[in-house]
Amino acid sequence: MAWSPESWRSKPILQLPTYPDTEALAAVENRLRTHPPLVFAGEARNLMSNLAQVSEGKAFLLQGGDCAESFAEFHADNIRDTLRVLLQMAVVLTFGGAVPVVKVGRIAGQFAKPRSDDFETRGDVSLPSYRGDNINGIEFTPEARIPDPARLMEGYGQSAATLNLLRAFTSGGYADLHNVNRWMLGFIDKSPAGEQFRGLAQRVSEALDFMRACGITPESVPQLRATDFYTSHEALFLGYEQALTRVDSTSGDWYDTSAHMVWIGDRTRQLDGAHVEFCRGIKNPLGFKCGPSITNDGLARLCETLNPDNLPGRITLICRFGADKVEETLPRLIRVIKREGFKVVWSCDPMHGNTVKSGTGYKTRPFDRILAETRAFFDVHRAEGTHAGGVHFEMTGQNVTECLGGAQEISEEDLEKRYHTHCDPRLNASQSIELAFLLAESIRAERMKDAGFSV
Repeated sequence: MAWSPESWRSKPILQLPTYPDTEALAAVENRLRTHPPLVFAGEARNLMSNLAQVSEGKAFLLQGGDCAESFAEFHADNIRDTLRVLLQMAVVLTFGGAVPVVKVGRIAGQFAKPRSDDFETRGDVSLPSYRGDNINGIEFTPEARIPDPARLMEGYGQSAATLNLLRAFTSGGYADLHNVNRWMLGFIDKSPAGEQFRGLAQRVSEALDFMRACGITPESVPQLRATDFYTSHEALFLGYEQALTRVDSTSGDWYDTSAHMVWIGDRTRQLDGAHVEFCRGIKNPLGFKCGPSITNDGLARLCETLNPDNLPGRITLICRFGADKVEETLPRLIRVIKREGFKVVWSCDPMHGNTVKSGTGYKTRPFDRILAETRAFFDVHRAEGTHAGGVHFEMTGQNVTECLGGAQEISEEDLEKRYHTHCDPRLNASQSIELAFLLAESIRAERMKDAGFSV
């Protein structure tokens, strides 16, 4: 079937908000079509090349950021702090895995959210569900919950400003490896679990000292003071995605220039649906969520539809099961992919399957269950002889109290102190770095065993 950027409009679609003024929506989408791209096709191709290395076990994917970006919390400090945590996590994982880490943020476009119900009810009042800041407002009022097309323009503007700042940070010296190492040592000094990770941190410092002694410095090797950083979000509201889809002048291919990578959610991956139809025609790297409900045939057909040429780096399978369902579900999916010969990146999303409601009424995620799912993901791949290629976290650089546990021992009573998320609970800065250290130790131990060393 012929594809075009608007061919998705003839397909069944889920998670579509109802706009009272469709003419105003069309006018905004037409305006967006005249605006500059947020990212460039060449950047998306570079990411796909890097992800091809991940699929072959020669690199590791770290994907993380906000559950749902907020217009109200848009601030340079928040962008900087989230990037800073991701850079620290990447250094720890690079050392643990002895492979490059591909850094992809859930940022600069993660504004639209799928919902389980079209309406939210509080007491006797039912209103349309909050669907993300580029659709409607989070305030529980009739006015705020009306989908407003003008929000799409605000989302575009915030994304452009975020990308501008990210490019400045990652190329202007802020991401210098020595800076990142100093931040990591600061974390060690302040964290209740610091002593547990001091040995690994010291080895990183020794490696940097050795490099400096050999004349390998940020002045002589520019790669030490800059890094590649890519953006991603769920391609949920397709009108916005279509408006930013452009033909690449060098290849003639279509790219969604709203982000380097986009993914399809667990609720919208129907083979005959609009989201799969849209994504099959763009050349960006793609992901789709794999939950316990995905069938073997459904997995195979999605890979075939979205990547008919079986290009490495094109497809990332973002697995979200829950800590108690990994060993039950993941092996059969791995065997399907191996049997069919598909080239994919396997990534673990240990957040969505481990969401619970606390006794105090807050939606939360226990740190221990997040860690358990991630470790089980690695264990299953090791048993199946495949490569656990990456991790996908909802996290922030802020000191929020949204996920239980970790070295900070966040309790149910602590949740109300700094519960700021607009949607799902996120790991805070300390929990994110702690998780990276714990994973790095596991990855390093496995690597040493594979090399024949005792650990």
